[in-house]
Amino acid sequence: MIKRIAEKKLSQLARTFKLVGLTGPRQSGKTTLVKQVFRDKPYVSLENPDARRFAMEDTRGFLETYAKGAVLDEVQRVPDLFSYLQEIADNSRQKGLFILTGSNNFQLQQSISQSLAGRIGSMVLPPFSLVELKPSMIPASDDELMLKGFYPPVYDQKIPSQDWYPNYIRTYIEKDVRQIKNISDLITFERFMLLLAGRCGQELNMSALSVESGVDVKTIQSWLGILESSYIVYLLKPHSNNFKKTVVKRPKVYFYDTALVCSLLSIHNALQLQSHPTRGALFENMVVTELVKQRLNAGKAVNLFYWRDKAGHEIDLIIDNAGKLLPIEIKSGKSINSDFFKNIDYWCGLSGVVSSNLLYAGNTGQKRSNGTEVMNWRSYLSL
Repeated sequence: MIKRIAEKKLSQLARTFKLVGLTGPRQSGKTTLVKQVFRDKPYVSLENPDARRFAMEDTRGFLETYAKGAVLDEVQRVPDLFSYLQEIADNSRQKGLFILTGSNNFQLQQSISQSLAGRIGSMVLPPFSLVELKPSMIPASDDELMLKGFYPPVYDQKIPSQDWYPNYIRTYIEKDVRQIKNISDLITFERFMLLLAGRCGQELNMSALSVESGVDVKTIQSWLGILESSYIVYLLKPHSNNFKKTVVKRPKVYFYDTALVCSLLSIHNALQLQSHPTRGALFENMVVTELVKQRLNAGKAVNLFYWRDKAGHEIDLIIDNAGKLLPIEIKSGKSINSDFFKNIDYWCGLSGVVSSNLLYAGNTGQKRSNGTEVMNWRSYLSL
C-alpha cells in the first residue's frame, strides 16, 4: 500500500472532532485510506442499494446499528442522515465517532453547512502526489508522467492510462453529472469538457466558452460548478494585491490531473504530446496542481494565486503566506533562457519582493543575483 500524506491530518481530525468528513474525486483512494486509518470501525458503503434503502427508510434504526461509530462512504446519497448525525454529535463526547466520505463535494458540503457546521472536521483527498509515489513508479520523462497522471488505479492496479482515463470520463459523465444536475444533453456537456481541456492553464472566458459550446453563460457557470465540486477542475484566482490597477480579474482553469486533459484531447503518446500546442500549459498544470495537492494533503486552505496585467506581464503562481509573497515562474523547457526572468523582474519591481523561484524541467540549479532561485520542479516539490 502507498502511504498517503493525508493520513496524518485525517488522524488528527479524528482526535479533535466527533465527526470527520473526507471528500475528493472518485477513485482518489478515499475508501482505501479510511479503511486503513480506521480499521476498528465498521465500513458501510451507501452506494450499496440494500444499505442505502435501510438508511433512507429507517435512518434512526440504521445509525443505532452502528452506535459505536462507523465509516459511512458516499454519505451524500442519504441526505436525511445529516440531521440525525447532528443529534448524535451533540449528545456524544466520543471523538472520531463517524467518518463520512463522499465524491460529490457540492451535495456533501451543502448538507454539512446546513446540519453539521462546527461539529465536523473536513479535508480533501486528491489523487496521488508525486512525493507519495515510489521512485520506481514514476516515469523519468515529464511527458510520460503527464500522460500517466496520478490516479491510484493506474499505479496499484497497473491499468494502462490510455484505457483507464476514457472510461473514468465516461463513468463520471454518465453517473456523477446526472446525480449532481440532471443534464439531458450529455453530448454538449462532453463538448464543453473538451473545450475546457484545450484551455487548461488559460484565463477562463465564459462568454467565449458559451459561444463555442452553444449554451448560455449561466449554463457554463453551472457546469463549471459541477466540475469544481467533483474535483475535475481547479480555478486559480488572481491575487488580490493589484500593485497596478489594470490587472486581469478572471481565474485560470486547471485540471486536477493532466492525464484527463490528454485523454480529452486525444493525446495518446509522448511523441504526440511533445509537438502538441498545449504541452507548455499541461506542464504548468501539472506543477500547479502538485502544489495544490500539498496544501490539501496537509488539510490547509490553498494559498495559491496568479497575477497578470493587461499589458501581458504574468506571474504563473504566487504563494501568499499571510501576506508574505513568493512569486514562481514555471517553464517546461530544459535549458535556462534569459527571457524566463523578465516577468519576475517586472513584478518584483512593482511589489518590492526580493525572493522568487523559477521551476523548470532541467536539472541545473542556480541562484541568480536578482534573488531568483532556479531549480528542477521535482526537486522543489521534494523540499
